[in-house]
Amino acid sequence: MKTLFRRASAALLPALLIGAAPAPAAVPALPDAEPAMWVVKDADTTIYLFGTFHALDGKRDWFNDEVRQAFDASQDVVLEVITPDNPAELGPIVLKYALDTTGKTLTSKLSLKSQQALAATLKGYGMPANALDKYKPFFASLTLTTLQFGKLGMGPEAGAEAVLKKAATTSGKKLGSVETIDDQLGMFAALSEAEQIKLLESSLEDSAAMGSEISKMLEAWNHGDAKAVASAIQQSDTDSPALYKMMFTDRNARWVEWVDRRLATPGTVFMAVGAGHLAGDRSVVGLLRRQGHRVSRVQ
Repeated sequence: MKTLFRRASAALLPALLIGAAPAPAAVPALPDAEPAMWVVKDADTTIYLFGTFHALDGKRDWFNDEVRQAFDASQDVVLEVITPDNPAELGPIVLKYALDTTGKTLTSKLSLKSQQALAATLKGYGMPANALDKYKPFFASLTLTTLQFGKLGMGPEAGAEAVLKKAATTSGKKLGSVETIDDQLGMFAALSEAEQIKLLESSLEDSAAMGSEISKMLEAWNHGDAKAVASAIQQSDTDSPALYKMMFTDRNARWVEWVDRRLATPGTVFMAVGAGHLAGDRSVVGLLRRQGHRVSRVQ
């Protein structure tokens, strides 16, 4: 559990927390990035598998060359989740899963050490110590991770999903997703309270190192270094097998089933999900290969 979020959330920050934001205006002459992409196909269907970074700093140009060509060639664009255009629409869903209705405050569930760490962390963001008291521990942990991204200058407006969603809408492509916001929030809410508290405590303990870890993951993503991404994700399995199973193993298996079903329908699809779901032997790519599909790296 200790290093799960500081190693993995750089590429896997749940898309539900990113919200809806307009993509930034194009900036000329940005340094080129080459994130990893794969393709799986049969006689009449092609599915591109692009690994995303949910929150970016807008300092690299990744939506070009092979990625853009694959996108333009596709009739359908499938994201991990589609956030509503109006962020206010997220409110009722967040309250449904994240609000604690037991009457106990978040602070009261933590050790004295963790209470002090949480208060100090929130103070650093200009928030009162009880700012998250009405929420469940998992949501507090995700909120702190989101705040850390913002501190690093990384936001949803430059994230891969925001860019791809706008491009798909503008070009009239069919837009879909493999999960819903309910799916993602419900997944975390299903964790036991003890697991949620561990998740929050690890986020607090590792907050000082998270910036460095996020920077490393971003650099690996920029260079299409799937091995480095896979290594970080596999470390998460060692830290917390239960959380790894929930975040990766189970979801990867469901998404492989989605790809299998979609291959039965002719056409070209651009599928974009968190980069950690496509790197390594137990990823969507690895599982498809085990099933006998021919999956090739595109670069």
